[in-house]
Amino acid sequence: MEEFMHRALQLGGEALQAQEVPVGCVFVVDNKIIAESRNRVNETRNPTRHAEINCIDLVIEYCKSKNLRHDYFQNITVYVTVEPCIMCAAALNNVGVKEVIYGCANDRFGGKTVCDVSKIYSNNYSLSGNLLADEAMALLKLFYKGTNPLAPDPKCKKILKE
Repeated sequence: MEEFMHRALQLGGEALQAQEVPVGCVFVVDNKIIAESRNRVNETRNPTRHAEINCIDLVIEYCKSKNLRHDYFQNITVYVTVEPCIMCAAALNNVGVKEVIYGCANDRFGGKTVCDVSKIYSNNYSLSGNLLADEAMALLKLFYKGTNPLAPDPKCKKILKE
């Protein structure tokens, strides 16, 4: 189990080097990595290019090339450095992965912590966390010490006059 999270952490490190939010992800079937990716949001200028979504796309292409049905996702265990965001949690649920194991929690955007996506859908995957959480959190802390040069300008809240 830890070997797969170690690979996800390596991918998260690659994302950090590329000035991306340092999230890495691997999809595993029968103890073999079948897809791996990292965040590529800034690189692609596409806010949906999270590590998990990239892996989903890789598996869809794999299934097409091997003429496999999409229920192949039921065999997949996902290892991701940070709890999937709401978008990724919903996508992982929709494709029907078996299990998601994450490193550290995502207190701002987590698909379990913030908005329990599992309460919305009937097809739920097993979810567990805190696997190598300190290492995953260390990557995030390194990223947030710096700045994201491609982040949108912050929007100030208007002060209401009484």
